[in-house]
Amino acid sequence: MTLFKLAGTHVGYHGVSVLKDITLSIDPGEKVALVGPSGAGKSTLLSTLYQQRGEGTALVPQEYALVKNLSVFHNVYMGRLNRHSALTNLLTLIHPLKKQIASVQPMLMEVGLEEKSNTPVGELSGGQQQRTAVARALYQGGDVVLADEPVSSIDPVQSRTVLNLLHSHFNTVVLAMHDIPLALDFAERLIGLRDGRVLFDRPSGGIVAEDLDDFFLST
Repeated sequence: MTLFKLAGTHVGYHGVSVLKDITLSIDPGEKVALVGPSGAGKSTLLSTLYQQRGEGTALVPQEYALVKNLSVFHNVYMGRLNRHSALTNLLTLIHPLKKQIASVQPMLMEVGLEEKSNTPVGELSGGQQQRTAVARALYQGGDVVLADEPVSSIDPVQSRTVLNLLHSHFNTVVLAMHDIPLALDFAERLIGLRDGRVLFDRPSGGIVAEDLDDFFLST
């Protein structure tokens, strides 16, 4: 069974072509990294995949999509808003129940934010906000995660922790990444994008970061 499939897909905004003739498929269980320079089309490709199969798919967007004046707890809890009634969600916004707080706490512990549960997200550092977005995806759950530069604001040690969490919680992982060494360490398959086109699609085994310099590190 194929989870995602694009065949000769073109995507553009306001008359500007962003993705050009994209053909690829992703099967259950794959660990994929979309690599390429800024502006290559990685974010647009992730968005296109999410539109194709949103249900059962957790998303970590590049800009985090957090509500800055709400607490870390509330932002993570949003990962399961669709599982509850509007009334329950409203009451949780006003006064969370102990069982709801307890259900979120394990995710906060995994990303090292258990002490920040009641802190408004707007008061966090960029790395802490990014980990909040990751915790929300973990809390949402599902079989698939699509993550757009999920460790770009996190230090190297925590970056590996976060990527390990995504790989352990989700059967299928598709990451847009600018960090080539990390992509090689955590992905079994690399899809290389430049100027909106797929330049290559191959297993990551045997590739070293220097092999990709000519494609992705120059502008």
